Formats: sequence, structure tokens, C-alpha cells
Amino acid sequence: MDDDQLLEVLHEAVTAVATALDGLGDWGPAGTRPDQYRSDLVADAAAVPVLLEAGLGVLSEESGLEGAERPILAVLDPVDGSTNASLGLPWYGTSLCAVDEEGPRVAVVANQASGVRFEAVRGGGARRAGRPLRASGCEALERAVVGLSGYPARHLGWRQFRALGAAALDLCAVAEGSLDAYVDCSSSGQGPWDYLGGALVCREAGAVVAEAQGRDLVALEHADRRTPLAAGTPALLSSLVRARASLPVP
Repeated sequence: MDDDQLLEVLHEAVTAVATALDGLGDWGPAGTRPDQYRSDLVADAAAVPVLLEAGLGVLSEESGLEGAERPILAVLDPVDGSTNASLGLPWYGTSLCAVDEEGPRVAVVANQASGVRFEAVRGGGARRAGRPLRASGCEALERAVVGLSGYPARHLGWRQFRALGAAALDLCAVAEGSLDAYVDCSSSGQGPWDYLGGALVCREAGAVVAEAQGRDLVALEHADRRTPLAAGTPALLSSLVRARASLPVP
């Protein structure tokens, strides 16, 4: 499967989720496990068959791992920001990242509230609705507007922050320059489905991405957790990494 075909499959899965969510009447808790919503289950049931039928393996936040033996694994967050979705806040989406033996290869991240889609291909750039993306040129933390997950014990030196509640979309905001940077300050870290798609979009838009403890962000076990950071410039990322290092390790 070439990159264009892979992009087509990921977009097809995102469209299947959009159609399923369009018919959803109850966006509340599913009653299955803490923080799992009906939207999560409906979206997962729509996306996973599309990916499996196309010959991809799937690692989903909601339903786990299927087709692990296949050469390309689609890492899926069916509804990133499902709490936002349940509250009617229009910042929630679907994140997909196709990973092969060399790492993240193709990503599609869609805001399911607005319909805006971001896509990236390894070595091929990143786009929003077909328009090439370019990250912010901000280099100084004290001038930066930073997307935040979790709440730090102290101020880390940024000019302003935004806690928007959907990591994949937050990372795409860094890719397009709406945010200068993003940092996870939570105590638990994030699953790979939360950040891999957005991280590829960031990198292909010229942003830089790191893990707070220096670990590889490509972690493909369902229980894996990482602490991602992203910034429009290396200088800003270095400052953010140093500031984040003063906080407790997840």
C-alpha cells in the first residue's frame, strides 16, 4: 500500500466516525469504565472495521490491539476529547497514525466538531484542508502561548497557556502555528493514540517533538504511556523541556 492509498484509508475511517457520530443521540458516559463515553464506543465500532478490511492492524484506545502481525499498524483514538464532546465543546476529534517498521508514516487528525482535517506523510509535509502547514517561529518561552494538558504545580514561564482538552488537536494547533508549543504536565502521561498522529503532523510542519524523559514516543503497547512536548522551534522546545523537568515524573 503506497502513501496515497494509506491516506485514503485513514480518511475513510475518519468519515465513518463522522457519520456514526452524526446519528448519536446520547453523548454521555457509557457505563463501562471510567471516562469512557458512548461516543467512544460508537466511533470505535465505525473506524476499526474500515482499517481491518484494508489490511491494517489496529491499536485502539477503546478496543485494544487487532492484527498485530500485519506490517502497518493504525494507532487510533476514535474520539480524542470525548469529555469535551459530551459537554458540547467543539474541540474533539479522531486521530489516526499509520506506523510501519520505520515509525510513524501517515497521519490524519480530524476535528469532528468543525470538519477540519489535518494530514501528514513522512517526508511529504503536512496539510490542513490541502494547505501546507508551517509551525510558529517563536523561540522564547516567555513569549509563547502554550497548549497544556494537566496543571503544573507552578508556573513554567510561558506568556499564556490554553488547556483545550484534546491532545491530538492541540498538537495540530502547534503544527499550524496557532499555538507556539504544547506540553503534557499530567501525572499519568498519555497513550500513543493521543499523540502519535499529531506528532507526525507537527514534525512534517517543521515543529519539533520530544518526550519529557527522553524516551521513544513510538510505544505500541496498550498500557504504554509517554509525556509528549512539541514546539515550533528547537530553542523553544529546549526551554520547555527544561521547565517540564522541574515537575514530578509521571
